[in-house]
Amino acid sequence: MSRIGNYPIPIPSGVTVTVEGNMSVVKGPNGELRQHVPEGLEYEQADGQLTVKRPDESKKMRGFHGLVRALIANQVKGVTEGWEKKLEIEGVGYRAQVKGKVLDLQLQYSHPIEFPIPEGITIETPEPTKITVKGADKQLVGQVAAEIRAYRKPEPYKGKGIRYEGEYIMRKAGKAAGK
Repeated sequence: MSRIGNYPIPIPSGVTVTVEGNMSVVKGPNGELRQHVPEGLEYEQADGQLTVKRPDESKKMRGFHGLVRALIANQVKGVTEGWEKKLEIEGVGYRAQVKGKVLDLQLQYSHPIEFPIPEGITIETPEPTKITVKGADKQLVGQVAAEIRAYRKPEPYKGKGIRYEGEYIMRKAGKAAGK
């Protein structure tokens, strides 16, 4: 029994949710999101809430029930509040700066890294060592943050690199001196 699938999705005023066939479309103040959803589930909208119901108790439908409910709820939150991921840069000389539609990263390579900012994403650098990735699509925000982090993952000896805010890096001891 999916407990998550049984929760109704609250739909704020100014947001419209339509599910036709295998596509859910959510429109709101922050734009419009489209998501492919599996066919076969039933949707009931009443009193400002959307309820996802499964037609039978097959294993496949039970699996899709909670998934689809979570995907649509994430779309609703995205078009109303939006999603954000925060990154921290640690290391001497490491810094980031937004220049138009490009994120300029100085990560002690022989050249600066210019990351083109995708459509639907806004990147802010309140400080040279902090990056905030914002957008309506949860998957796209996470993907962009992961791509930025991949340029210089945190290393375990000094902790230098790009990390998510609050991420803990297991530190290793340095080389032991011989006797």
